Amino acid sequence: MKSSADITYSSTPQASRQLYLRLLRYVRPYWRVFILAIVFMAITASTEPLFPALMKPLLDSGFSGHASGIYSSWILPLIIVGVFLVRGLFGFFADYALAWVANKVVLDLRNDMFKRLVQLPTTFFDNQSSGSVMSRIAYDVTGVTGAATGVITVFIKDTFAVVGLLAWMFYLNWKLSLIALIMVPGIALAVVGFSKRLRATSRGVQHAMGEIMHVLEESIEAHKVVKIFGGQAYESKRFAHASGMQRSQTMRQTIAAAALGPIVQIFAAIALATIITVAIQQSNAGDKTTVGSFVSFITAMLMLLAPLKRLTDINAPLQRGLAAAESVFSMIDAVPEDDFGTTTLGRANGNVAFRGVHLRYPGASREALAGINLTLPAGKTIALVGASGSGKTSLANLLPRFYHPTAGEILIDGHAIESLTLSSLRANIALVSQDVVLFNDTVAANIAYGLENVTQTELIEAAKAAHALEFIENMPDGFNTMVGENGVKLSGGQRQRLAIARALLKNAPILVLDEATSALDTESERHVQAALDSLIKNRTTLVVAHRLSTIEHADRIIVLEAGRIIEEGCHAELLALGGAYANFYHMQRATETQA
Repeated sequence: MKSSADITYSSTPQASRQLYLRLLRYVRPYWRVFILAIVFMAITASTEPLFPALMKPLLDSGFSGHASGIYSSWILPLIIVGVFLVRGLFGFFADYALAWVANKVVLDLRNDMFKRLVQLPTTFFDNQSSGSVMSRIAYDVTGVTGAATGVITVFIKDTFAVVGLLAWMFYLNWKLSLIALIMVPGIALAVVGFSKRLRATSRGVQHAMGEIMHVLEESIEAHKVVKIFGGQAYESKRFAHASGMQRSQTMRQTIAAAALGPIVQIFAAIALATIITVAIQQSNAGDKTTVGSFVSFITAMLMLLAPLKRLTDINAPLQRGLAAAESVFSMIDAVPEDDFGTTTLGRANGNVAFRGVHLRYPGASREALAGINLTLPAGKTIALVGASGSGKTSLANLLPRFYHPTAGEILIDGHAIESLTLSSLRANIALVSQDVVLFNDTVAANIAYGLENVTQTELIEAAKAAHALEFIENMPDGFNTMVGENGVKLSGGQRQRLAIARALLKNAPILVLDEATSALDTESERHVQAALDSLIKNRTTLVVAHRLSTIEHADRIIVLEAGRIIEEGCHAELLALGGAYANFYHMQRATETQA
């Protein structure tokens, strides 16, 4: 399986061009607004040469005492005001249109990233910190707009301005204009030289931001552990280190970006000094260059520096944008869960079979499961028992295809689950685990999660069967009460009963219970166990058991050790056998008696 971390882009010009063209495909749906923005920018940029052009008649005729027509003392100022009014008006429209397109691109990219995120396999989340993933979606994607629209804005607008100013300069004095152009090759070489460094430092900034998000996420989620174990200083040190790395990378990026400005200015200063020298020589040689022409030329040249500097500076946001695009597209290109099944399973009867199933996690020294042969008849309850690391949860995770067996097969009603479509497979499975996941939404939304057109009557019946209706009705807003992040406003037993109500409402024929009653107090366990008794009726149930007292009535109990089945039978049979199960059971009873 290839994760997004495995997908990289070369920094060669060809690869950068392909990356940029792919980025522009996100601009394509909004091409009408984009073209309109370009037109507005072109109009704005076309007014750039007008100001130096007005300097020539102003100096040659405006101060001669013979000004008339458009050079009169009141018309020329009005023209200047009109020029800047046009620039301001069309500049505003251009900026607004481009911001509209840029935000649309960010919206589309974020949506595509999230759509892929929810399709990624469990192994992706095993290998990625959630802070790093969140940083990509929240932070990296915003950097893309600099390359998608900002760079184009500067390039088009300032290119028009440069061309217009150069045209005016050549009109005034082509010899001096050629001297001004000597700065271009030097600037181009500087831009090429700094490109690779800018891309590398941009990647470093993104990685460092991911680390900051990772530390933040862990510190927020584990704030109680941080407080009770006095981890504030340690977490502050981690955060300071991550922030320091981000600052260091940002400063490297700043050095590479800022160095271009002085280089441009040095070349411009050399060109300006040379032009002044040549202009003086031309004047001494009898050239008819007027004061107005020379001042207009110098004004145009000085005005040329700003757009030229912006054109050279676009390399920095371009490289930052391309580095961000690498990160964004690597997630969009990440390989989703395998869903090559072609058989659509209707409502299953619930006959499940594991045949010679092996499982080894990537990089593991031994198999998590080794040669599992197991049958779950429809409507029966099978419990998995064993020490920590024996393979209980691994076996349960194979059924909904969170992981794939390295050998063997799993069948439902005679169909290999690999041949089934993911949607039809998982539609037949409900899960209640020890670590209940609730969303920061209403009680009703959490119970009806993933379902549509659920009636109030159905919600009430599910809550009642899950022994949750009483505490729900005592809440301030009943089913409309917000439960907080991951149900923080509820007790452990209440969260479990909401999860059971969710499974009841789904009404799937196959049920997986992953230590659903562990870590609960006696009263909460009594309510939850009563709810589970309602849930497992007429369902094929696979129970990962922690408290053996909760599985005494299971149809069959499977004892696992080091990924292998070492015992199986009903509760009474296994106690009579006097093996591993009997030892587990008597140890737990002794512990409960002492407590």
